[in-house]
Formats: sequence, C-alpha cells, structure tokens
Amino acid sequence: MNRRKFLSTATTAVGVAFLNSFTKAKVQERGIVRYPDPWIEVVDPRFAKYRVGSAVVERLYTGTRWAEGPVWFGDGRYLLWNDIPNNHILRWVEETGQVSIFRNPSNNCSGITRDQQGRLITCERRRLTRTEPNGTITVLMDNFQGKHLNSPNDAVVHPDGHIWFTDPGYGILSLHGGKREDFELPTNVYRLNPDTGTAKVVTDEIEKPNGICFSPDYTKLYISDTGVSHKPGHPHNILVFDVVDGSRLKRRRVFYNMGAGVADGIRCDIDGNIWSSAGWDGEGYDGVHVITPDGNLIGKIHLPEICANLCFGGAKRNRLFMTASQSLYAVYVETQGSQIW
Repeated sequence: MNRRKFLSTATTAVGVAFLNSFTKAKVQERGIVRYPDPWIEVVDPRFAKYRVGSAVVERLYTGTRWAEGPVWFGDGRYLLWNDIPNNHILRWVEETGQVSIFRNPSNNCSGITRDQQGRLITCERRRLTRTEPNGTITVLMDNFQGKHLNSPNDAVVHPDGHIWFTDPGYGILSLHGGKREDFELPTNVYRLNPDTGTAKVVTDEIEKPNGICFSPDYTKLYISDTGVSHKPGHPHNILVFDVVDGSRLKRRRVFYNMGAGVADGIRCDIDGNIWSSAGWDGEGYDGVHVITPDGNLIGKIHLPEICANLCFGGAKRNRLFMTASQSLYAVYVETQGSQIW
C-alpha cells in the first residue's frame, strides 16, 4: 500500500498519527525509540496483551539479498536463516550478536526447521535434507514417483515425526533464486515419513503452497498461497485444513485474505493466533500481521522491508525473529510460539 492510498483509507486521527510516527522512526533508522514502539500497532484491543510496552523492533543484521526461513536453536543460543541468492545459511549468535556463515553453498535453501530430535531440516532446490549431529547431510526426499521434486519451500514436523512440506518450485523459476529448470511435478504439499522414505501428497490444489504451520493442538494445518507471484489476479489467501487422524486433510477453506499484499511464512502462538509475514504492498502494510483463530486481524508489526518469514525463539520462546529482504529483525512479545522450534 502506498502512502497516498493509506492516507485515503485512514479514517481516524489515530491512524494518521501512527503513520507519522512510523515514518519518523524509519527515518531515524531505529536510533533511540520512545516507548511504546510505533512500529507495533494495536489494530484490535485483543492484541494489546501481546505487545510489550518496553520492547522495540530491533534490526539485528543487514546485508542479505533475500532473507528467508529463520529457526531457533535454544541449545546453542543461536538463530539460523537463509540468504537464497547468496546461496548460504547464516548464523546469528544471541550472546555476542555476531553473524557468520553456517553453510556455503546451501543449494539455495529456503525454509528450515528442526525435527523432534533437534536435527536441522532444510528445504532446498529439488530436495529435502536433514543435517545429522556429526554434520553430514542426509537426503530425505528428492523425488516422488520417479520424478524430481520442484523446490521445497517450508516444512513443519508433526509430533509423530512425519515432515509436512510445501513444494511450490521457486528455486527453479529464476537464476537469482536458484536455477531455471523444468517442473516435473505439480506444486504439491507432502507428508513424509523420514524413517521409511514413504511420502504421500496431502493436497495438490494450491497454486503456490508456501508457508505452513500447525495449530497448537495439531488439528488444523495452515498454508499460505503465493500463487499471485506468477499468476496475476490469483487470491491472496492463507488457507486452513482440518487434520484427520494426524495424516490427511479435509475441508479446505480460506482462513484469511491478505488484501493487496501476500503472506509468505506463517507461525502459530500458544493461543492459536497466526503470525503471518506480510509484504509487497508497501509502507503501512509490510511486516507481520497477527490474526486470531477466527480470522480477524488484531495487530501489526511494521517493517521498512518486505517480510518473508518468521519464527519464535529466545529462552522463553517469546522473541519473534523476522527475516525481511535485506535484514534480520526481532522483537519481544507477550506470548510464545506454539511449537518448540
């Protein structure tokens, strides 16, 4: 959303005052920020309890070309995230604030998560891999029914150990994000048994299945559809499915329409709220949108860059990390991520 459009739709003086504060803070490059941080917006009173009045949005690092897929390692007090065009995984250390390259090359890795044993699971171009404790890389899946995967994008692990992941194929669409290669499979969402290598398609009805997360009780699965990126006019929706017997999906429906922008990565908190990355609609929109389980927008975390992914981390799982274009951001919130990682 551009400035003129935002101002034309602002209906109260509060809205205009917020925009002025946000713009001023951005110009100041986050030097000293007066509490409460104007980048944290209470859209609905229900979001107020999640905002920490004495916390600000911090930029922890800048210098990536397209930042994606953060995951927290509490056992090492560090965060990993990806820079897809630069083809490496980065590591930010909480204790020192230092950033280093964790893996190079990364096979244009996109989303990353951890399994029930704490091992790193990476969505890469044409394959899904696991990093073993000794550092070796195990290819968990690189084909389905004899055809190459496209380019897995995001993954979550069910308590039963199965890995659910999306395969929209962004890593084979351009030179900047990987390599130009032919699609051999539809843009499926898979459920993989990493012990047997057996996989099944849980849905093949999404144009570009992207971010994925479970509800706190694992009875619902949320998937963001970024089909508009290559199909103009496509709906900008986050979808939700019922999870049946922990293994299959039914009753697909629209959970939330993102309006003029799109949702990429999504995560759930312990109250069932969806914290969605938001981007591609400009100032006043880009950042993180917080949506209740019944599909109502209650809060925003505004960023001066397009947010691609996010995760909860820190010692109490109450620090939200956000990968946004060229930078890594973080803010403390008064809730926790619903899953361990």
